Amino acid sequence: MNATEPSRGTEIEAIKQVVAAIEQSQRDGLPDEFAALFRPDAIWTTDQGRRLTGREEIAAFTHQVLPGAMTDSCTTYEVVHVLFIRPDVAAVKVRQRYLTGDGQPIGNEGSPLYVMAKEDGQWRLTACQNTEVLDS
Repeated sequence: MNATEPSRGTEIEAIKQVVAAIEQSQRDGLPDEFAALFRPDAIWTTDQGRRLTGREEIAAFTHQVLPGAMTDSCTTYEVVHVLFIRPDVAAVKVRQRYLTGDGQPIGNEGSPLYVMAKEDGQWRLTACQNTEVLDS
């Protein structure tokens, strides 16, 4: 790495900010802000196994399910691992927790995997898979 390249720590913080924006846009019921985090050609598989291709399809789905979804609950996201495939591509493992309004756990956790790419200085969601963690 040369002196002009950002450090891994800086890149991880930038990635964490994208994950925080996912949490915030969902918490506030903002589907356009959520969809803007994806590349135009991104793919996303929901925790129910539905495949969405492209930002437009992701936005349409999100407009159907997000507004009002977090009135009595919230979802938290915690980055638990970042694997840099290249300096501008990272696989990001996230712990997703569903909570009641007063912070009590609801159901099973989620374990999303986000492949992110850095383009024009901005990390974007590229290929994402949400997975429910089933109780053993």
